[in-house]
Amino acid sequence: MLQPPTSLERTIRKAQSGDEQAIASLYQGYAQKIYRYIAYRVPPEDAEDLTGEVFVKMVEGLPTYRITEVPFEAWLYRIAAARIADYYRRKKRRVEVELDEQTPEAEAQPEEQLLEQQEIEALREALQQLTPEQQSILILRFVERKSHEEVAAMLQRSVSAVKTIQHRALTHLAQALGTRKESRHYLRGSHD
Repeated sequence: MLQPPTSLERTIRKAQSGDEQAIASLYQGYAQKIYRYIAYRVPPEDAEDLTGEVFVKMVEGLPTYRITEVPFEAWLYRIAAARIADYYRRKKRRVEVELDEQTPEAEAQPEEQLLEQQEIEALREALQQLTPEQQSILILRFVERKSHEEVAAMLQRSVSAVKTIQHRALTHLAQALGTRKESRHYLRGSHD
């Protein structure tokens, strides 16, 4: 017996036929998740641009996208992973020095901003020492708060494989971050 299409499937079909409202709906539904996924892997000044590229690729790819048992969200994460890989390939070819023209926000003290930025940069550098698959699993599990089952479906892996890769990634991440107590809170997913 055929199941009736879900609201997401209806939205995807409308977007595939060029419905701008449906495309906007897909963007609004996934932009924040995709941005967070990217922001943990590239410098913040580049995360917005890459997020935009993901959704341009989404619009370009919608006509050939096929609804399957793999979630639409997984397709977007794969596009994001490809954009991140392209970003680092391009970065290897050229070295840029940018001046930061942004002023600090009034709410946070400069010292707090600097410490927070240093922690984020240390985490980003440590994440870059992991394989792309390990990075994806950790970000999906601990930033996006996806279950092992959801991550397994998105990455087309078994749940036990995701758990094994996650364990190895956390071990490598802990080693990369060192044994400093202030770094270990990232492994638990909170700032205890």
